[in-house]
Amino acid sequence: MTISAIHTERFHWYDYKRYSYSLGLKTPAGTYLSGATASEYDPASKRMVVRGGMTEQLRTIYAKLAAILEGGGLEAGDVARIVEYVRPEGIERYAEAATVRREFLGRNQPVINTVPVKSLLRPDAFIEIEVTAAPTHGAPPSATFLPSVQPVDDEGNILGAGDLVVQTRAVYDRAARMLSALGLDLHHVVKIATYMTAPALPAYESTARVWRERLGPVFPAAVDVVMPRLLHPQALIQCDFIASHEKPAVVNPGWKRYNDLACSPAVRAGKLLYMSSQAALDPVKGHVLHDGDVVAQAECIYENVFELVRAAGGTPNRLVKTIEYVPQASLERYRDVGALRSKMLADPRPASTGLISEGLLHPGTLINVDAIAVLD
Repeated sequence: MTISAIHTERFHWYDYKRYSYSLGLKTPAGTYLSGATASEYDPASKRMVVRGGMTEQLRTIYAKLAAILEGGGLEAGDVARIVEYVRPEGIERYAEAATVRREFLGRNQPVINTVPVKSLLRPDAFIEIEVTAAPTHGAPPSATFLPSVQPVDDEGNILGAGDLVVQTRAVYDRAARMLSALGLDLHHVVKIATYMTAPALPAYESTARVWRERLGPVFPAAVDVVMPRLLHPQALIQCDFIASHEKPAVVNPGWKRYNDLACSPAVRAGKLLYMSSQAALDPVKGHVLHDGDVVAQAECIYENVFELVRAAGGTPNRLVKTIEYVPQASLERYRDVGALRSKMLADPRPASTGLISEGLLHPGTLINVDAIAVLD
């Protein structure tokens, strides 16, 4: 299966070839685009800038995405999923995102995931947008995405205010109803991204029983990130679910710390390998490695990601997408992580998104990496 980087002569905002990621990767299982903000190179100041308010930024972003899709022989009608990462200030103007999105998509109605973040790597950016496009024409869908699932009733009212376990059950029950309408159930889920607020952290381990009650026998891959707020102001948790019609299989290189967790290190479903987000943790005891060094932690993480890909029968160049979550404390040396990626990642380099979180699940970790690979 060929994986190829998307190139386009219409991308005039900056020289993307200088960076440690691809604008997008096209594979038979789908096309993955890097997260895009309204950043562009300003020749006068010789630096990257972000101009305009929410609507102006959105139009710049969608112009970029249109150019990238065109470079891959695709168009807006091929988009299957849009993830919108929004700063708290952007949430107050989020209605503008829906308006500009409709201008771009026309009649196409992909799944929308909305993730509030602490900030974006471009501090003047209100929003960053990531796109997944459908597989090549004629191929069956490789994944089923659900829109962001919140602990609310059908009228949008919060359920289980202040109770994380009740809210988690509400999210899973709502996801089960959505999947049932698509002819699927929770046993088809291969990956769950869980976003929570800091007040949820003390009770988070207690939500594992909800996973065990509703998921399995193959537990999905998991991503767990702390954000300053969620879509509903009273929500402690919200989740994004990916399901597959393919039979899932656990991929574990022998990491014993997952024996007690209600998630898998990775799940293979057909040609896709969904990996749990990786932190620099000892694979047996789970303690933090390379304390205080974000670059050493990133190197450890990417070695773990490559080990998962190899355990699934692939090679590191099958990596197609990464999301790097970093807290504010990691930003001082985060540019060095880009240099590390340039050294470690093979061409074509994966599509990538970098986000600033409120915190990470394990104290002492300075970066988390969420990754997907497409295998032969």
